[in-house]
Amino acid sequence: MDGHTRWRHGSRHRSWCCTFNAPPPSPENPHLSQHYRTNNNNCKTKLGPQKPDSLSKLTTSISVPNSPQSSKSELSLVGRMDPRRILSPGRVSPIDHTDSLEEDRHSSHATPSAAAVDSLPRSRSQSFRAKIESPDTQSSLDPSRVEGEIGGPYDVRLNLKRKNGGVMVLELSSSVLASNSEVFAGLIAGSAGKKMYRIEVPEVENLGVFKETIELMFEEDIAKRLVKIGVNRAIDILEVSAGIMFRRGVSSCLKYLEAVPWTEEEEEKLRSLFTRFKFDEATSRDMLARLHSQQSTDTLQNLARHLVSSITTCSDANARNELKSLVKGLLCKSSVYEKEQPDINKEDFYAVCQSCMSVLHNLFEEASDAIPHERMTKKEMGKPLIARISKQVDNINFLLEILLDRQMAEEFVDLWVNQGNLLKLHERASPMVRYELSRVSAILFIAMGTRKLHCCSEARSGLLQAWFGPMLLDFGWLQRCRKGLDMKALEEAMGQTLLTLPLKQQYVLFMEWFRCFSRNGSECPNLSKAFQIWWRRSFLRGSETHAVESR
Repeated sequence: MDGHTRWRHGSRHRSWCCTFNAPPPSPENPHLSQHYRTNNNNCKTKLGPQKPDSLSKLTTSISVPNSPQSSKSELSLVGRMDPRRILSPGRVSPIDHTDSLEEDRHSSHATPSAAAVDSLPRSRSQSFRAKIESPDTQSSLDPSRVEGEIGGPYDVRLNLKRKNGGVMVLELSSSVLASNSEVFAGLIAGSAGKKMYRIEVPEVENLGVFKETIELMFEEDIAKRLVKIGVNRAIDILEVSAGIMFRRGVSSCLKYLEAVPWTEEEEEKLRSLFTRFKFDEATSRDMLARLHSQQSTDTLQNLARHLVSSITTCSDANARNELKSLVKGLLCKSSVYEKEQPDINKEDFYAVCQSCMSVLHNLFEEASDAIPHERMTKKEMGKPLIARISKQVDNINFLLEILLDRQMAEEFVDLWVNQGNLLKLHERASPMVRYELSRVSAILFIAMGTRKLHCCSEARSGLLQAWFGPMLLDFGWLQRCRKGLDMKALEEAMGQTLLTLPLKQQYVLFMEWFRCFSRNGSECPNLSKAFQIWWRRSFLRGSETHAVESR
């Protein structure tokens, strides 16, 4: 490769030109290796079309040897080239590090035709494909002939410095750069009359993204290029375009991004970008409509109530279970959307709870033959009574779990304690139906016993006096039809909840449990551990306290 080697890309008539003044050093040319050594830290690449009005030249130099590039950069240079580097396709030669400083010192005075160029297929942009042509067709491109012309192809040297030390030099046409970027147009206008404009951009996040953004200035149809690049890369290009005020690039990126789906990570990047840059309202209106909701908090609260109400009235069991899992994940505080969700309206949820309890009351009246069959609708008579009761209990527990997660379930305890009619219907109902009521009590006992529900002493006492006895009767059926209930956790929580009452009330309830357990055995919860604690607190420690007081 002793002369010029040029790659042409398709019908766009652009070329990738590598120029050598002398044969590149290699093991096959040892007598020249002392005079033509290539810097281990620099790689120069020139890119330009055949037409003079849009010709551009890109020169890339990496100042940090062997430093890995960013994963997002498409300048995938060889990671570790020391002590050998690729000088040209298929040729490798040793390098002496002592020559690098001398070459850096003379690089600013060297003409493009005298620059040693190392062009790897991986370091080129994906929009240019390599195609080798015969040397006799390269005489038409002489960069040294046009570089000195003001406004010509190579009259701007753009020096990009990466945060971690990498460097990229882009030699471009001032006319193309100024016509596309308002920032660079102002810098070029401020240095009018110079033969070569030198612009430095420090603290560049990603050199590859900046290079691709500059390449888009030479694209006639930027949208087609963005389709190949992808969403994540297009967001990075949008950020660079906004920073250098490349309006055509900004408009194309916004139109492309608005038309495609985003991942959550991409959406967060766009949100962050829109907080740091202000885009034209006409161009970004559709994007903002996707990123920000214009609904008020009241609307979102009404929506939460509507979703919950729809679930409790859903007739399909599979769909109801799926929607319960979905809505619970959105409304619970442990949700990933916790930071963006508004507070729910407690009154709305309790209104739905009260509605479910009214339906449950009517179903138990039907179970005890308190409702004549003439008052029942065809829809109600079409499904088994047990299934309808179980559905309402599931709905109540679903609402209760959300209230517990939001620490708003204290009022539910009072609501459940005051269900005197349900308690009377429980006594007359069949065991295979009435145990459904104890499923609600079980959730409350577990919440109290595990310290998730904090109620006053009167509320705890009222709950245990009202629903402790039905729980002892229904425990055997709960064991057979658990429906996701942890029976060991329930036994432990019942004992712990009993121990929060005054000792005199504990005495009454523990005696009731003792009689039930002696008759029914495993059909009754095992509260032996809590019973021992109550015994020790009531008699052993009580006698010690009495003895201390006597002394």
